[in-house]
Amino acid sequence: MRMFRLMKKNGITDYDDFYQRSVREPAWFWRAVEKDMGLHWFHAYKKVVDLSRGTAWPRWFVDGKMNVAWNSVDRWAEDLGASNRLAVIWEGDDGSVQKWTYRELYQAVSRMAAGLTSLGVKEGDRIAIYLPMVVENVITILAAARIGAIFTPCFSGYGAEAVATRLRDCEAKVLITADGFLRRGKTVNMKEEADRAADLSPSVEKVVVVRRLGREIPVNPGRDVNWDDLIAGKKALSCVETQADAPFMIIYTSGTTGRPKGTVHTHAGFPIKAAFDAGYGMDLDAGDTLFWMTDMGWMMGPWMVFGALLNGSTMLLFEGTPDYPEPDRLWKLAEDHGITHMGISPTAIRVLMKFGEKWVKKQDLSTLKVFGSTGEPWNPEPWHWLFTQVGDKRVPIWNYSGGTEISGGILFSNLMKPIAPCSFSGPMPGMDVDIVDEQGKSVRGEVGELVIRQPWVGMTKGFWNDPERYEGTYWSRWEGTWVHGDWVQADEDGFWYITGRSDDTLKIAGKRLGPAEVESALVDHPAVLEAATIGVPDPDKGEAAVCFVVLKSDVKGDDVLVRELIASLGEKLGKALRPRELYFVGELPKTRNGKILRRAIKAAYTGQDAGDLSSLENPEAVKALGKSEAR
Repeated sequence: MRMFRLMKKNGITDYDDFYQRSVREPAWFWRAVEKDMGLHWFHAYKKVVDLSRGTAWPRWFVDGKMNVAWNSVDRWAEDLGASNRLAVIWEGDDGSVQKWTYRELYQAVSRMAAGLTSLGVKEGDRIAIYLPMVVENVITILAAARIGAIFTPCFSGYGAEAVATRLRDCEAKVLITADGFLRRGKTVNMKEEADRAADLSPSVEKVVVVRRLGREIPVNPGRDVNWDDLIAGKKALSCVETQADAPFMIIYTSGTTGRPKGTVHTHAGFPIKAAFDAGYGMDLDAGDTLFWMTDMGWMMGPWMVFGALLNGSTMLLFEGTPDYPEPDRLWKLAEDHGITHMGISPTAIRVLMKFGEKWVKKQDLSTLKVFGSTGEPWNPEPWHWLFTQVGDKRVPIWNYSGGTEISGGILFSNLMKPIAPCSFSGPMPGMDVDIVDEQGKSVRGEVGELVIRQPWVGMTKGFWNDPERYEGTYWSRWEGTWVHGDWVQADEDGFWYITGRSDDTLKIAGKRLGPAEVESALVDHPAVLEAATIGVPDPDKGEAAVCFVVLKSDVKGDDVLVRELIASLGEKLGKALRPRELYFVGELPKTRNGKILRRAIKAAYTGQDAGDLSSLENPEAVKALGKSEAR
């Protein structure tokens, strides 16, 4: 295993000793990691980490110059032994397949880098990517990094307003989109949503369109650029030598209040953390094929890109869904493309296990080495089904939990140690993690707050243009301590379990969504006065949204309005994020300073004890919620 080889190279044979040294001497650890990865530096760094600006604002690989696109593609393309190795495999919803070697990917990235430059994109400019899971997604990410621009990936299922929120916040200069894509055999239009988003975003100068389907689309002659025309005849550009801590990506994550947070990631941050977690944590190596069922707008999309390419591996991009056109689609992918490392959510497994084992047994899954899982907690039944029926008790389930702000994992299942169902073995190397009580004191054997005591490579470089919000979100509770927002527990055998979020953020099928985004979209409707959203357990998605709406005094709530509001949310946020239920209520429970208390709403809805409600201005509203009816 690569983790053990790294340990031995540094004179350590006991994993617990290795972990302790990784958090006791983080500079030693991250230097050892980047050296073992063989990263190329245009200019050597002088110091691994500088904490002179405080724990919340570390500088990593000080004064070093590198480029993540060069390390991901160029170095393999220039290696005679690796240039013809597959870098990317793509399979469409319709079963069509395309493949790119590292040499071919290098050529495509170079042409796109030149194309972006021809549009006036310069170092530090922002590019938004609103694409389905097509190879142009990967090409754009790497092309932006190559010229020192900053990319912002957007979930392909977002509606126009959700995309526009992100475009406006980062002031994107160029939007990359597609005419559409296929989902379950049906056409999903995309260009129209992209046009609406661009219309709402004054900074967008050009919209580059990938012709995935070749369908007829509206054209804006002054703004639209065809992808093929943009890259035609372009010659390769050399990589910009970027500072190690120069931003290369802004990826948005939602909190419980306010607009989405633009987490800033750097050339020597997110990619190294992702590549370490995939390469050493999941034991991915050159010659392996990594597939994660995700979207490029969620963290695991870029994670897969750099986890695969920095390790010289192959990545598989999949446009479709796990059970279309047959329930064995996912297992057929594994056989057809020789997947070794497969990332899949508990939600997907809960869906697939309904079809039975016969669909699994139709395919040869002998190439599988590791299952990966992140984004939501496991239930025992699907975990055991995946392990026994799909993995035949030989493929370990690599449970993995972290976040967009982390660049990867905080906790993981250590493949060098026993794995308990639904659990984590403990913190990733380099992650100085603790469980604390309400006073910030370490606890074991009871549920507590997950915190991180020291910075790490991959830690977000704040929120885009909002340092105060970043510090307030993670560093304000206990000095020098990152508070992540998960409730966790470690048992007497050393296994860790996540018991839930300590804030109100929703995770729908592993996708994090802030209640404020849903509520803002609802309040935009002329009939709505105010709204609140909670997450409740869902047998298929893990969690589903339930909305409570206060209507304006002259509006009568009925079934037609319920359907209209739910449909509106689907248009604005994406169909996958529509609420399961919507209720009309007379008022929402609020604190004296006007804050909606979602905890009380959730308790009333689920019939649980809401705890201390002394801060409520209108406690009678909680009782009324329990009697609310969807109209």
